[in-house]
Amino acid sequence: MAGGLLGKVTRFLSTPQGRRFAQEATRRVQTAAKDPATRRKIDTAVAQLRRRGGGGTGGTHR
Repeated sequence: MAGGLLGKVTRFLSTPQGRRFAQEATRRVQTAAKDPATRRKIDTAVAQLRRRGGGGTGGTHR
């Protein structure tokens, strides 16, 4: 799927505006991860994923 969504995102992130966007997003995520309440939410979500097994396609079993 050449020129698909991933290609567009990759091209955007290689531009000066895209690099600024990525740096700002990284800064915001790192700042949020330092907040104790946010850290608890992240740890809880990770624990839930690990309990599920985390493998497979991510779809539901029917």
